[in-house]
Amino acid sequence: MFSIFRRKKSGAGLEKADLVEKPQSGADPLESRLERTRASLGGLFGLIGRAGRIDDALLEDIETALLTADLGVAATSRIMDRLQAGVRSGVVGEPADVLPAVQAELYALVEPCEQFLAVDPSKRPFVILMVGVNGVGKTTTIGKLARRYLDDGLKVMLAAGDTFRAAAVEQLKTWGDRNGVPVMSQGQGADSAAVIFDALQSARARGVDVLIADTAGRLHTQDHLMAELSKIRRVMAKIDPEAPHEVMLVVDAGTGQNALVQAEQFNRAVQLTGITVTKLDGTARGGIVFAIAEKLGIPIRFIGVGERAIDLRPFDAGTFVHAVLPVE
Repeated sequence: MFSIFRRKKSGAGLEKADLVEKPQSGADPLESRLERTRASLGGLFGLIGRAGRIDDALLEDIETALLTADLGVAATSRIMDRLQAGVRSGVVGEPADVLPAVQAELYALVEPCEQFLAVDPSKRPFVILMVGVNGVGKTTTIGKLARRYLDDGLKVMLAAGDTFRAAAVEQLKTWGDRNGVPVMSQGQGADSAAVIFDALQSARARGVDVLIADTAGRLHTQDHLMAELSKIRRVMAKIDPEAPHEVMLVVDAGTGQNALVQAEQFNRAVQLTGITVTKLDGTARGGIVFAIAEKLGIPIRFIGVGERAIDLRPFDAGTFVHAVLPVE
C-alpha cells in the first residue's frame, strides 16, 4: 500500500488514515529507472529492520539517509519534524510505522508540484521558452517535447535561440529533421531575441499550435545573458502580450543541490512557470526533486529517465514517490 498515514488537516503531525492504493505498478519501469535513488533511500529499510524501538539514534540515522539522497536541509528538516511529532503523539509508535510515515511526507512535499503542462488551444501558438545552464539536456528535452506534441496531433515549430554555442543550431535542426518540424534559425552570434521574434511571427502565420524556443545556456553570474532573457520576453510581448506562456527551466538531477541553486536564481530572473528534471536515471541524487518542491513549489512538469522520447515523462507524484521509496 502507498501509505497508512496522512497529515492532519490542521497541518500538525500525522494521523492514521485509510489505506491508499499504490500506483498500478508491480513492475513499473520507473522503479528500475530510478534504481540509484531508490538504493540511496533503501538504507532506510536496513535501519528500520534492525531497530528494536524508535529512539534518537534511529531518528538521526534516518535524517542522515535523507540528506545523503540530496533532499536538502529544508525538506529533510520538514520530514523529520513531522516524523518526530508523530512519534510524540504515538501515531508513529513502532519502527514498522516509520517508513510509511516518511513516504507520506515525501508525497505531501511533491504532490502540490504535480501540475501537467496543458497546451491552451486559445493561445496559438502556445509559446514555451526553455532556459537553463549548459549541459543539462535542454536541447534534447526540446526535441522530446516536440515529439510528444506531434503525437498529440499538434503542429509544432522550434526556434533556435541559442546563437552562442556553435553546435546548438545544428543540434536543434537534427531534432527538427528527426521529428519533421520546422526550425527557425539565423547564423551564430545573431541576436537571440530577434530569432525568437521572427519565429513567433512565422508560427502565427503558419497556424502553429506550439512554438518551443531554445535559449543559450547561461549562469546567473552572466549578467548580459540573463538580461537577454528579459529582452526576449519584451520582444515577444510586442506580438503576444501573454507570451511566453510557459518558462521552463531544465535542470540536471546529477548536479544535486546546484540544481536547486539554479532554480532559485532563474526564478528570480525570469519567473519560472515550470521545471523539468533530467538524467534522473543516472544518479542517486533524485532527492533533489523534493528539495526543489520544498523550496520553490514551482510545478515540476516532466522528469527525464532515459534517452528515448518516451522517457521524458509527465511528473506524477505518487508514482515517483513509490518508485524511490516503495513501501508495501
